[in-house]
Amino acid sequence: MQEKFENVTLVSKANIYLDGKVTSRTFFTPAGERKTAGVFLPGEYEFGTGDAEIMDVVQGNPEVMLAGETEWKKFGPGESFSIPGNSSFKLKIEGIFDYICSYIKE
Repeated sequence: MQEKFENVTLVSKANIYLDGKVTSRTFFTPAGERKTAGVFLPGEYEFGTGDAEIMDVVQGNPEVMLAGETEWKKFGPGESFSIPGNSSFKLKIEGIFDYICSYIKE
């Protein structure tokens, strides 16, 4: 997992979901990759995807269930999980989940 991003273009307006329980900021790398850096507060969530996504866990231990799966999988700092495009995923968060999301054009 990349710990530092240099020479990025940051979109100043925050992405705010679910009454502020999930927030992120979009940025673009010099190569044009779109990413978000954000935080989930404790709770249970379900999100849909357009593009495929790779979620890098910076801090926290989210439990994740991808569409079509029946078991929750727990991830920790330094780990990542992939979400197919045009899909959905569920999250259970205890504590804070700090993440970097990479969007993959298919």
